[in-house]
Amino acid sequence: MATSTYLSNPVVQIGSAIGSLTDITDQVSAVTLTVTKEALEDTAFGSTSRTMTGGLYSNELTMTVFASYATSESYSVLSALVGTKCVIKVNPATGGDSATNPGFILTDAYFESLPVVNANLGELSTYDITLQGGTYSVDTTA
Repeated sequence: MATSTYLSNPVVQIGSAIGSLTDITDQVSAVTLTVTKEALEDTAFGSTSRTMTGGLYSNELTMTVFASYATSESYSVLSALVGTKCVIKVNPATGGDSATNPGFILTDAYFESLPVVNANLGELSTYDITLQGGTYSVDTTA
């Protein structure tokens, strides 16, 4: 049984560099950061089972963002980053970086595409976006 749980309410920041991140928390309804180290087969002759070793990292961040076309809102922030390598930082909760609120960071994650319109009658419009690759790190210092 879990000894510690938290209510999901992350802080999401994105930008072109770590020193110029824009907080888009109030425009994001879902975020998933997946850290993957590719499996490379290293099975040798005579083995009776396949074995693997870790290769390159292949990280991915997906998020659902509410569509807003106002100044400094989701469209203006994200459209400027399409086709570039971005920095994205996600903390599990508000407050500074710490051991209990680490900042999960992808540096040089590639932002390939932005669906500029995704509309359905009677629904709030959202974008589902993906950032691929990048160097993963964790910041626990305030």
